[in-house]
Amino acid sequence: MEATGRDEVDKLKTKFMSAWNNMKYSWVLKTKTYFSRNSPVLLLGKCYHFKSEEENDPAPVQPQWVGENEPVVVSGNVEEFRRDFISRIWLTYREEFPQIEGSALTTDCGWGCTLRTGQMLLAQGLILHFLGRAWTWPDALDVDNSDSESWTSHTVKKLTASLEASLTGERAAQDPSPIKEPPRRGSDDGGGEESCHRKIVSWFADSPLACFGLHQLIEHGKKSGKTAGDWYGPAVVAHILRKAVEEARHPDLQGITIYVAQDCTVYKADVIDKQCSSMDPENTEDKAVIILVPVRLGGERTNMDYLEFVKGILSLEYCVGIIGGKPKQSYYFAGFQDDSLIYMDPHYCQSFVDVSIKDFPLESFHCPSPKKMSFRKMDPSCTVGFYCRNIQDFERASEEITKVLKASSREKYPLFTFVKGHARDYDFTCTPTNEDDLFSEDEKKRLKRFSTEEFVLL
Repeated sequence: MEATGRDEVDKLKTKFMSAWNNMKYSWVLKTKTYFSRNSPVLLLGKCYHFKSEEENDPAPVQPQWVGENEPVVVSGNVEEFRRDFISRIWLTYREEFPQIEGSALTTDCGWGCTLRTGQMLLAQGLILHFLGRAWTWPDALDVDNSDSESWTSHTVKKLTASLEASLTGERAAQDPSPIKEPPRRGSDDGGGEESCHRKIVSWFADSPLACFGLHQLIEHGKKSGKTAGDWYGPAVVAHILRKAVEEARHPDLQGITIYVAQDCTVYKADVIDKQCSSMDPENTEDKAVIILVPVRLGGERTNMDYLEFVKGILSLEYCVGIIGGKPKQSYYFAGFQDDSLIYMDPHYCQSFVDVSIKDFPLESFHCPSPKKMSFRKMDPSCTVGFYCRNIQDFERASEEITKVLKASSREKYPLFTFVKGHARDYDFTCTPTNEDDLFSEDEKKRLKRFSTEEFVLL
């Protein structure tokens, strides 16, 4: 009897906290993000320089972190930047979705932010895979952020109903005056890109059947000792995403895989093995790969010496973003200007969207405006992501990423490294037989130079 009473109290507490978090993260304040016209803005490998929009100056000089042989696209159109940013898929807290198995939770408010940012990183990889970096959503500029007060008033209206429903164990009744979605143009391009766009979004739906939805990610997280309601770190989420992609059975997803670096090391032979693996013996095409590298940008606080590394990574066309942020608050970083990082914030509670409905609304899956945060405020723990279309693309990417690592690490040991061979070739209890083949001459010199103080520990 006593145990039953305690369970009821725990359930009541969970429901009350869910209702409180739903209210807390549904509150929207009118904030504006300001950009300088004197500095370039980098967004996932694309460079925008707003100054050239109003002045008849020649094309701006390439940023110092871009190599001479690695040109990036330079655009002076603010509208083009907005279209590009809004076209990225935005995954946020949701409420009133189907109950998570093994819990009473129907929302991830207050605990699911790293899973959401991980979803955003994976979604960008899938966008590159199926649609390419040049793709933008035709309706992107129709997403309006000006009516934020209507969201706030909506939150106040539904607060009482949400609390009452949570305390009685019933789902909150639907608001009789729901928020109107912005009008959408007839942007269907005949079922091609628009159909693919919708399909990618549907894979992240808050449904037990969605292969990359919250329910499935939580199920994979159980093997790491995580349960619904726990906070997930960036490194744990990297492995959850890998497992989710490996076990996805959708035919369109058989041509892509995920590799997670081990101890800040990308073993090139292991990556290529994953790209060559196929369940269909007749399929000889290379798989695309998303490489996830958990790193730490300092000790207790972020080391400003790593700012150039982050800038260099976000300047590469292979980059699909960085997940990290503040302690217990994860953001999806997609770009930067000067010393400020541009990100999308998952800490905003939106209502569940049923993606099984034909032409389900897409507006809530696209962020209307970017946010900026100083690099020095960033938590050291993060995960970096890259996308490579095939083995040849991976070889090129590893060379370019290595250049960024060398340029930004100076005399320090780099945050991570690409190494020839397989992980099994390394056994630190004995000397590898093929040690000379595993490191380049430059890597050997660096390894001889580093001290224990220069290790980046996870």
